[in-house]
Amino acid sequence: METMLFSSEFLGTMVRFLICLAVNWVIISRLYYKKSHRRDFFFTFMLMSVAIFFLVYFMMGIERGKASMGVGLGLFGIFSIMRYRTDAMPVREMTYLFVIICLSVVHAMAEDYLELLLVDFVTLVTIWCCELSLKVRQTKLIQYDRIELIKPERRAELKADLEERTGLKILKVDVGGIDFLKDTAVLKITYEGDSASDVDGQFTVRKSQWRETLNSILF
Repeated sequence: METMLFSSEFLGTMVRFLICLAVNWVIISRLYYKKSHRRDFFFTFMLMSVAIFFLVYFMMGIERGKASMGVGLGLFGIFSIMRYRTDAMPVREMTYLFVIICLSVVHAMAEDYLELLLVDFVTLVTIWCCELSLKVRQTKLIQYDRIELIKPERRAELKADLEERTGLKILKVDVGGIDFLKDTAVLKITYEGDSASDVDGQFTVRKSQWRETLNSILF
């Protein structure tokens, strides 16, 4: 009797798994990581791809058939995990995670290899075109010592000083928390860069601080 390990069903599953792993690696390594350089998300996306594939496969059962109500509830749980997280995930990373999960589910449930390869090709081309056409804008938090320049009427001087001291092409400057005892302020700058990353977490600024400070400046 043919064992499950050497059955045609299981071998076909492993072929789909290798295709899934290769496609997700290209997306993560060549499209996402090339701009973000986030090793933590690289690690997360790859392991998520492996875990989701086998989870969906075994929920479907070794014998391929129609998806049951249990599989539907399981898929709902898979997509719900993105909501329950300890750290806030940037929108770009959230989008890539969603794509990785979707492709893993598709590869685990697919039966037609031609359709599967077509889906992979369309997904790769779409992501590549989006990454190629959009300019990268990064944000960074800076602890700034010249608080006399944070006034609205001196915003041009503030931007020029920041560009001279950081060497960055700054597009936008937002003023956050202000410490008059130390004569410092926390600024969030938006600038053009070669890689996309989330806001530098060195300084923690509450949303209320941003709101109160911006309101005091605008009104």
